[in-house]
Amino acid sequence: MKNWTATIIITSSLLISGFIASQALSSLADHSVASSGSISGTRNTKQVTASKAEFGVLRVNSKGQGKFTPTTRVVLYKGGKYGWRIQLKDYKGKVTWREILRLPKPPETWATDDGQSLSLSSDGVEAVTTRTVFTNDGKIENFWTMVPGDPGGKHQIQVYVDNRLVGSFDFDVISLRN
Repeated sequence: MKNWTATIIITSSLLISGFIASQALSSLADHSVASSGSISGTRNTKQVTASKAEFGVLRVNSKGQGKFTPTTRVVLYKGGKYGWRIQLKDYKGKVTWREILRLPKPPETWATDDGQSLSLSSDGVEAVTTRTVFTNDGKIENFWTMVPGDPGGKHQIQVYVDNRLVGSFDFDVISLRN
């Protein structure tokens, strides 16, 4: 009988100590997760700001090299490219930006390259593009290629990072044909 009692006491104490140890480890893990979350949260609370924001046209030569020219007047022609580039201040890493492009009237078609996220307003004059990119130097950019059926007139692009406006561009698309 003494052996059974001793076995029960030893087994019970092992189970209880295992339970206590697992509770302590669980509590420690919860505290570590909370601590790392608050550290991560602190790091991500720094507001992303732009040190430079430009709108213009991009001309690509036969070698595939692009030359960016800042302007607010864009000539409408098939294959022409217009867009923006923004330099984020002291930023390196993954960033998600959202662009809102507003046209004076709906184009004949809307499309993006590489299956980018694109949603359209019900009246077809506004497109929202969202993209996540990695930047080593804080530079983000996006360009649109003109196609037949794109409208001329006053356009606007707004760019957001973390729901914060980092660039706004008003520009005119000019048709040389009447």
